[in-house]
Amino acid sequence: MDALDLLLHRHSEKNLIAPAPTPQELETIFQATRRVPDHGKLTPYRFVVMEKEGLQKLGDLLKEAVVELNLGEERLAKAAGFPERAPMFVAVIAEINKEIKKVPAWEQMLSAGCAAYAFQLAANALGYANVWVTGPWIDGSALRQAFGCREHDKVVALIMLGTAQDKTPRPIKEYNKDKDNFVTYL
Repeated sequence: MDALDLLLHRHSEKNLIAPAPTPQELETIFQATRRVPDHGKLTPYRFVVMEKEGLQKLGDLLKEAVVELNLGEERLAKAAGFPERAPMFVAVIAEINKEIKKVPAWEQMLSAGCAAYAFQLAANALGYANVWVTGPWIDGSALRQAFGCREHDKVVALIMLGTAQDKTPRPIKEYNKDKDNFVTYL
């Protein structure tokens, strides 16, 4: 798959089944994340992979976050079934170092976001579908602790990863209908 084709056809896929990437494929995906813009060569991001027993732990952590953050019964039910929606989840953690004046925190956060997107694109290139999700539960203290987050770190993505259950092609989103508000020239 060529890069432009990948970019034009990428979409989020929420109905995921096994298989998920193998350890060797994950290594390739992680290698792709090392090529994102990274002012100062800080690598201000890291990943936490969850599969098999890790998915049960994720579900428990999400439920705990829902209770801690008082998100309600509907969100609690969603948290209970959330890890069953994909055979693998990967958390992307932005490791923000506010002491580095040359590279502001917002730029470090953007680099982590780029790493999350590179992860998605590399997974797509290997034939795996995915979706980037967050939600208020990513701020749960037990979840942050389990992910090894420090005070200024931020969970920027939970990427659900697997094989698309529905392989129906989707149309390319056109930008032409609102391009006057989308692109301007100076």
